[in-house]
Amino acid sequence: MAQDVLCEVNNCSYWKKGNKCSADAIYVVSHKGKKASKSEETDCQTFEPQA
Repeated sequence: MAQDVLCEVNNCSYWKKGNKCSADAIYVVSHKGKKASKSEETDCQTFEPQA
C-alpha cells in the first residue's frame, strides 16, 4: 500500500499542504470498464470540493 498519495487538486476537501491526500481511502474508476491503458482513462471518484 502506498505510504503517500499525492494530489494537485487543491480545491479538494482532502488536499493538504505538500500536495498530500488525507482521504482514508481512494476510489479510482476507469472510463474503459475494468481496464485502463493510461492515466487519462481514469478518474478519482474520491474528490469532494471544499465548502
